[in-house]
Amino acid sequence: MTAAALIRQDGLGRWCGWVLAGLAALTPLMAWLAPLGFAPLLALAGLLTLPALRISEDERPLAILLLITLAWAAASSFWSPFRPGDVEESVALKLGLQIPLYWSAWQAAKRVTPTARVQVLKAFAWGLALLGAVLVVEAITGAWIYRTGRDLLGDPIRPDLARKNVAQASFILVLLWPVATAGGVRGGAPWWLTLPMMAGAGLLAWMFLSDAPVLALVAALLVGLAVWQWPYRAPTLFAALAAAIILLMPFVILVLVTPEIAAGVQTSWGERLKYWTYAAARIADRPLMGWGLDASRTFSPNIQLHPHNGALQLWLELGIAGALAAAIFWGLMFRRLRRLSSNLIASATAASCAVYLLYGAVSFGVWQEWWLALGALVAVISALAAGVEPARQTQDHRPDAVP
Repeated sequence: MTAAALIRQDGLGRWCGWVLAGLAALTPLMAWLAPLGFAPLLALAGLLTLPALRISEDERPLAILLLITLAWAAASSFWSPFRPGDVEESVALKLGLQIPLYWSAWQAAKRVTPTARVQVLKAFAWGLALLGAVLVVEAITGAWIYRTGRDLLGDPIRPDLARKNVAQASFILVLLWPVATAGGVRGGAPWWLTLPMMAGAGLLAWMFLSDAPVLALVAALLVGLAVWQWPYRAPTLFAALAAAIILLMPFVILVLVTPEIAAGVQTSWGERLKYWTYAAARIADRPLMGWGLDASRTFSPNIQLHPHNGALQLWLELGIAGALAAAIFWGLMFRRLRRLSSNLIASATAASCAVYLLYGAVSFGVWQEWWLALGALVAVISALAAGVEPARQTQDHRPDAVP
């Protein structure tokens, strides 16, 4: 049977393509108007593509690690001072659903037929470029488009709250632009689509005084270029660096950040430092077992919801086992990106991973559903792009040219 006939018979591959095309179409809107919607959106994509769920031999260590971490997190609920008020507040239950559904969406990206794969990658690239252009206008006008839409819907919003809501889009766009750009280029979209993505994310963050996206934009460029220049050594180095940062974070905070220093910083960074020093002190009280899943919520007013540092939150709630699991996870992620020659998709994926780690170190909680969903979305776009052969491979079939 010919390759074309096999593709025509691959109903599951075509179905996965349609599902991920819908995901690509909704991603810019969600990023701009409803970031929390990424959790149900990725879960729905995974649910619709469950028949594509597979665990290959090279993916088995990652799957085992996630299952062991889930089991430990669920067990820690028994000694956690936090008690969910209802099923919706159960982090263990939500993680138990998210892991297989997000894994399914990731596997679906590998199953998409070649023609659909290219179209989905172009949709991600063009959609996020359009979002970038919209964010440029929002930055210049003080979120005028967003405010006008709310007015038309009869739900007006104060200008400062509108800017705060729209500013979240810059976090998301900075995370996605490396893999979206690389995937678009691999799929045949013009490279200049990266310009409105970077301009929209960077200008909006700068104008609306969001420090983290600006720092993340720089970090993404540096990490991406490093992996392009040193395709084997740089991912190895970043794997070790990410693991070391996670494992050593409480000790670094205890040694370098004193309560007096935290009290002397009068910005939002000062609040973060206070959270971090308090979390590090509580980690020192129970470093082995941790305080239990979601225990961070019970330390108010010293910590509001979570420490705003993923490594500290894992240490605080899950103890050394949680920190080790995270260190191994990120070590595996970066080591999977090692190549023998420069690779656009590996470089872009490393850049997005660096952004995710940076945000996790200063902004978001580890268990936030929409944030975990965005991590899965990075994996989905990367997997889509890795399955498209670059043009140079038509003449170059060397082993080190595998995407």
